[in-house]
Amino acid sequence: MNPKMLISPLSDVETGLLAVFAADAAKDKDAKPQIQMLTQDDAALKAAQAVLESGEFKAEPNETLLLHGPAGLKAKRLLLVGLGRTEKATIHDLRKAAGTAVRTAKPRAIREIAIAVPVGGALDAKLTVRALTEGALVADFDPDTYRSDRKDRSVQALRVVAGAAFDRAAAEDGLREGAIVGEAQNFTRSLVNEPGNRLTPAILGQRAAEMCREFGLACEVHSTDKLRELKMGAFWSVAQGSEEPPALIVMKYEPEGAISGPVLGLVGKGITFDTGGISIKPADNMEKMKYDMAGGAAMIGAMRAIAQLQPRVRVIGIVCAAENMPSGRAQKPGDVQIAMPAGPDRPGKSIEVINTDAEGRLVLADGLTYAKQLGATHLIDAATLTGAVSVALGTINAGVFSNDDAAYAQFAEGLKISGERFWRLPVEDDYRELIRSQIADIKNTGGRYGGAITAAMFLKEFAEETPWVHLDIAGMAWLDEAKPWIAAGPSGVAMRSILEWVRRYEV
Repeated sequence: MNPKMLISPLSDVETGLLAVFAADAAKDKDAKPQIQMLTQDDAALKAAQAVLESGEFKAEPNETLLLHGPAGLKAKRLLLVGLGRTEKATIHDLRKAAGTAVRTAKPRAIREIAIAVPVGGALDAKLTVRALTEGALVADFDPDTYRSDRKDRSVQALRVVAGAAFDRAAAEDGLREGAIVGEAQNFTRSLVNEPGNRLTPAILGQRAAEMCREFGLACEVHSTDKLRELKMGAFWSVAQGSEEPPALIVMKYEPEGAISGPVLGLVGKGITFDTGGISIKPADNMEKMKYDMAGGAAMIGAMRAIAQLQPRVRVIGIVCAAENMPSGRAQKPGDVQIAMPAGPDRPGKSIEVINTDAEGRLVLADGLTYAKQLGATHLIDAATLTGAVSVALGTINAGVFSNDDAAYAQFAEGLKISGERFWRLPVEDDYRELIRSQIADIKNTGGRYGGAITAAMFLKEFAEETPWVHLDIAGMAWLDEAKPWIAAGPSGVAMRSILEWVRRYEV
């Protein structure tokens, strides 16, 4: 997709489809809808007047109504997209509505569309255009990569249209950012979508290195020898059961002039396929376990966006990639592993492995320690870590945990821009008792209750006193059903929020 900004009356826009937003302006939620098109263009208003007066279109969120050959417009089609009630409409609703417009165009093989920037309200000009652009780009992604009968119905050209009074500089800036972020989210989704035989840990490392070369980031990809050199016993314990070697991916962003201030460590779980190991998973839905590297993919995608947006803060991205397989070499329940030493005089923690399917926290443990050794002063990790977080929060919110209120506050502030939904869960000291081991320092599972919390408590042992945020995205990283604004499959969740957390620390 090639997004461009256009300052023009809607009546002059020649396109296959022109999308205009509408909202219900009724003061009473129980009253008859009063549909308000969010444009001041007389031609568009007149073209839709009859259908708006009919009551057929109620402007419910992401509701659509398509008009062919609209009178007074050069556009071949006019699409009305609902935003819900006027007073509740946000930039996040606009992001979804723009996606809905693109998803409406794609099955009709409409290759060029225009989206009218809504007028009225107090929405920020830059953020509005950014959200529209992001939503359109994300909606253009489909996961049918390997279908032999695949038909490319992608939208080739997107024009975001605003009137002459609109702040053009802010709009152009928003368009640029929206394109960068939307493309980074789709890059993340493309990684998550790859099957395990086509995205091994080594290939994930290659893809990350290629991205870093393209966008000017430093990157190193290590394997077994480096894990042994660093004494990453927790990470290696997961990798040892597979014929595929692990990959320790290290990406670095160093902006010009950033010689002081924080160093942010982004650590992602990169399990490219998870059988559960010796504690093998049931066969049902195991094919989805290619998505178990979604946290690592989010970190690679975030680094891609960071390289282009160039925030003034140093960032280190680490992805711990491995397969979790059962074999004669695989670790067993009851084994004790020694994590990476926290320093020259600090031996690594001993871990009793209760369940080999609780492997993500093992690779992240060494990843967090390594990030600190490389100089990270603040940490964020992302992982499809537990099924328990889905039991707790469903598929509406992902889980967020933190040992530092200030670090969490920066993350929460970023959510106002990213629009992603996270709910903070506790990491209180009393929960540590659940992961206390009789023969080692800690064990890798805490039993049936509070599973997402005990997994976070395990990671907290390795973050120690460093300000740290943990994102458990297991319930949100894969969409079983399509939504009006996004295809089924990989969502790319957390990438936008990680990016915004980083940008809060600019010096």
